Amino acid sequence: MLKLRFVAVVGVMVAALSGSIATVSAGVTAPTGVVGISPNGATVGVAHPITVTFAGRITDRAAAENSIDITSPEKPAGNFTWLNDNVLQWNPSEFWPAHSTIALSAGGVKANFQTGSATVGVADISAHTFTVSVDGEVMREMPASMGKYGFATPIGNFTALEKQSVVIMDSRTIGIPLDDPEGYKLTVYDAVRVTWGGVYVHGAPWSTGSQGYENVSHGCINLSPDNADWYYNMVRIGDPVIVQA
Repeated sequence: MLKLRFVAVVGVMVAALSGSIATVSAGVTAPTGVVGISPNGATVGVAHPITVTFAGRITDRAAAENSIDITSPEKPAGNFTWLNDNVLQWNPSEFWPAHSTIALSAGGVKANFQTGSATVGVADISAHTFTVSVDGEVMREMPASMGKYGFATPIGNFTALEKQSVVIMDSRTIGIPLDDPEGYKLTVYDAVRVTWGGVYVHGAPWSTGSQGYENVSHGCINLSPDNADWYYNMVRIGDPVIVQA
């Protein structure tokens, strides 16, 4: 059971090294064998999960979960997921408060991170749009093209997992030969990963004629090069991406 302690956080300094991982320091006892907490010392999106890495296989998962303490200005709902026998993730199902410092501890190991603005991207499959708001204000509604029949873009709440300025997309990675009518090998720019299964928001100059009108992709969210560049330069890892029908 997650133990959450929510109080106002004032004057907590964030470590300067963005994206670093808190590690057990000399003299600190970590009864549950915690060797790392992420994120730490970074500014991330308001949907970013917390990942705790233990030194070895955890047999008492309930005790490990109960060792986690989170201090935040507001209470987000969330749930635990075990990525493997020694890596635990807590996923907020609601957003962290924007522009805030979140303090963490697990097994005596401490960390903290900062949230940036609430930058939320909403892909509307039927409207063929991708709309980005910042702290509740719509900044840009962009024509988009999502997955066509047989290659539907998954519906649900996701986060920006990583940013890649250049990605080679090869249909063979999802079992489609290049000589198949649906085969492809494309160089894609300004790619923001939405799922580890290969769904991205990215620039797609070849589908600009369909963006805003019809869904023609193999599951990704296609934007014009200019719009993809704008979003790529604005989004943070952990920002929400919501796909709705």
